[in-house]
Amino acid sequence: MEAITSESSSLDVRMREQKYVSMLYDRLDRLRRETSAELAEVLRRSADGTHQARSERDSAAAMLERRHAQLAAAENNLCFGRIDFIDDRLYVGRLGLFDEDGEYRPLLLDWRAPAARPFYSATGVRSEGVLLRRHIRTVRRMVVGVDDEVFDFDQVDQWGDTVVGEAALLVALNASRTGRMSDIVSTIQADQDRIIRSPLSGVLVVEGGPGTGKTAVALHRVAFLLYTHRQRLEKNGVLVVGPHAQFLHYIGEVLPSLGETGVLSRTLGQLYPGLDAKGRDTWAAAEIKGRPMMVDAVAAAVRDTERVPDVAMKVIVDGYVLYLDQLTCELIRQIAWATGLAHNLARPVVERLIIEMLAKRMMSQLGEEYLDETDFVELQAELREDHAVLAALDQLWPVITPQQLLINLFTSPVRLAVAMPSLSPEELACLRRVPPADLTQDDWWTPEDVPLLDEAAELLGEGEPDRGQTKAEEEALEYARGVLKIIDTDAMTEEEALEYARGVLKIVNTDAMTTGPDGLHAINLIGARQLAERHRVRPDLTAADRASTDRTWTFGHIVVDEAQELSPMAWRTIMRRCPSRSMTIVGDLEQGSAPARTNSWSDSLSPYVGDRWRLEKLTINYRTPAEIMEFVHTELPEFRVTRSVRQTGRHPWVLRIDRSDLAVRLRSIVSRELTATGEGNVALFVPHAMHDEITKIVNDVMAPNLSVQTVALAKGLEYDTVIVIGPDLICAETPSGRVDLYVALTRPTQRLGLLYLEGQQD
Repeated sequence: MEAITSESSSLDVRMREQKYVSMLYDRLDRLRRETSAELAEVLRRSADGTHQARSERDSAAAMLERRHAQLAAAENNLCFGRIDFIDDRLYVGRLGLFDEDGEYRPLLLDWRAPAARPFYSATGVRSEGVLLRRHIRTVRRMVVGVDDEVFDFDQVDQWGDTVVGEAALLVALNASRTGRMSDIVSTIQADQDRIIRSPLSGVLVVEGGPGTGKTAVALHRVAFLLYTHRQRLEKNGVLVVGPHAQFLHYIGEVLPSLGETGVLSRTLGQLYPGLDAKGRDTWAAAEIKGRPMMVDAVAAAVRDTERVPDVAMKVIVDGYVLYLDQLTCELIRQIAWATGLAHNLARPVVERLIIEMLAKRMMSQLGEEYLDETDFVELQAELREDHAVLAALDQLWPVITPQQLLINLFTSPVRLAVAMPSLSPEELACLRRVPPADLTQDDWWTPEDVPLLDEAAELLGEGEPDRGQTKAEEEALEYARGVLKIIDTDAMTEEEALEYARGVLKIVNTDAMTTGPDGLHAINLIGARQLAERHRVRPDLTAADRASTDRTWTFGHIVVDEAQELSPMAWRTIMRRCPSRSMTIVGDLEQGSAPARTNSWSDSLSPYVGDRWRLEKLTINYRTPAEIMEFVHTELPEFRVTRSVRQTGRHPWVLRIDRSDLAVRLRSIVSRELTATGEGNVALFVPHAMHDEITKIVNDVMAPNLSVQTVALAKGLEYDTVIVIGPDLICAETPSGRVDLYVALTRPTQRLGLLYLEGQQD
C-alpha cells in the first residue's frame, strides 16, 4: 500500500504538535535536574572509607554523568515523528520518555525500540498496521513543519514502495552542509533501517555506491546495538575505524547526538597507542607493506635480533675469561623459541641459561672442589649484575620495542635483504628510509607501518619481561640443563646434540603456543602483573578510554568504514582486535584506490571467517543529484551509477583555461562559486603536487566554508559545491587515478565544476 503524502503545516496542526512537544521538553528538563541533583549528591560523598565504598561512589558518578550527557544530546530534534494505528498513537524521538503517574506509559519512544520500527519500515505495500506517519520538523524547541503520509487502504493495487518520508528527507538533503555529518535519525529509510537493526553477531558487509548512506547507516547501527546490547558492548567497547582524521572529525558529532559518547574512533594510523602515523609512503612502498608476505618479513626481523655468534664469544669477568660457544648459544636460542613466549618475554629464559652456563664455567676455573651450591647461587647473582655479561646478553638477545625493530629494519639494506629475500633490489630500495629523530616522530611513521608495528608487538611481547618463572620456562630450563650437560660431557657430537635438543624442544613447544584457524597466534604475551592491571577497572573510565591506551584490547564490535582500502596486513590488525568477529564492514569496491587493497570481500574476510559473513547492498543515492551522476557516467563510463532521489536542475560545468592564467581565473571562479553556494561549503579537489600552489592562489579569497583538498582526503566526505582542478592530472598521478577522480566527482550535494589546465606554466 502506498502512502499519500500531504503537507500538513496548517497552524492548528502545528499548534497541537507544539503542545505535545513542549510537554516532552518539560519532562526532559525535569530529568536533567533530577540527574544533576543525584550527581551532586554522589559527588558530595566523602572520598574516605573503604576501597569498595569509593569504587561504588565513582561508579555511580560515572553512570550519572553518562546519563546527563545522553539527556543533553536529546535537546536537538527531541521528537521527530508520530505513527498512528487503529487503536494507538506513538511518538518517536531520540530517547525514551515515560509518564510519572506510575503506569510507566511511553510518552516518547526511543527510535531504536522495537515498537518504533514501523516509523521507518512501513511502506504502501507493507504498512505494518500504520494509518498515518507524521514527520515533525523542529528548530530548537519550536515545531516549524509537519509532513504526513496517509496510508490509503483503498488503492492497494495502484501503488508500490517509495522513499519513506520523502518531504522530510528532501528538506534534509537540500540543506547546506556544515562540515560535520548530521545524524539521519528522523529520515532513516526502510532499507537502511533493516540493516541498522540486523543482529549483532557475525560480520555484516554494507556495500553501496557513493552517497547511498553507508556511513550513516553504520553509525546508527552502532547506536542501535548499544541500545539493544548495552551491557555486553559497554564492557568491551565499540571501535570505529575511518580512512583519515578529517573523516573522523566529519562524523564526530553523529554518535554523541544520538546519546552515545563511549565509542572509540581511530584511523588505521592511530591504532597503535601513542602514535598518530601521519607520514606518506610512496605507492610502491605502500603496496609492499600491505602484502601478506610482511608477516614472515617481520618474524624474520625478530629472529634476526636473536643472534648466535659465528665464533665463541669472549666474556671477561673480574679478569676471568669465559666463553659462550656457538653450539651452546644455538641450543639456548631454540630453547627460548620452544617456550612459545614472545621475544622480549623469553629474555629471562635466555638470561638464566647463559648465566648458569657462565657460572658453571667460572667455577671450573675457580676450583669446583672448593665451592658448594651456595657459592654457585651467589656467583650467578654477581654475574647478573656484571656489565660484560649484560652486554653479551644484549648482543645475543636484546630487549627491543616494535618501533626500534622496524627502524632497524627499514634503515638497513642488509636487514631488509635478510627479512625479505624474495624482493627485487628495486623493491628493497623503495623501502629504505633515513632514521627518525625519535621513536615517536609521527610524520616519520606511515599508516602502512602500523600493521607492521602491531605484528612486531605480537612477536616481541608487551611490556618488560616478567622475571617470575612460569611453568613453561621451568620445564624448558630443566630440559636445557639436561641437554647442555650431555654436550659438556662430550657424550654426543654437536649435530647429534642439536637433533636431540630439537626433539626435546618440540615436546615443550606443543603446549606453549596455540594457533587459531585464521593464522593469528594466541601467544602468552602478558604476564600476571599486566593481566591484573588490565582488570583493575576505574569506574570513571569508559571501555573506550581504557582501550585507547591498550594495544591488546579486544572490542565487542568494530565498524570499518571505507573498508575497500584495507590491505591484507591491515585486516590482520583489525581482526586481532575483535576475536568475536562481530563487525560492520562498510565500503564500495569500485571506490578502492589503495595500493595493497584486496579486490573482493571474500578475499579480505575468508581467511578469518570463511564464508560466514553476510552482504547487504544500498542502491539509492541520497547525496548526489541525478544531473551530476549522469555527467559522471559520461566521463567515467566504467563505474556504475546509483539511482539519485532528487534533481536540482543544475548541470556540471567544464572549463578549460591556460595554465598561465590560473591564478587570476581561479580566484574569480572560486568567488563566484562561494556566492552561488551561500552558507554551504565549497571544496577544491587538486592533484597532490599542486596542493600548496592552489592553496596560495586562493589564500586571499579563503572563507571559512572553503577548503583545498587532495583526493586522498575525499573518501567519506561531502560538500555542497566541488571544483575539481586538473582532472586529467589527478588521473595520471597514481595507478588508480580514475578511481580517485570518480570519488572526487561524487562528493557534491549541489554543484560540480571541472577546471582543465592547458599549456605550460611560466
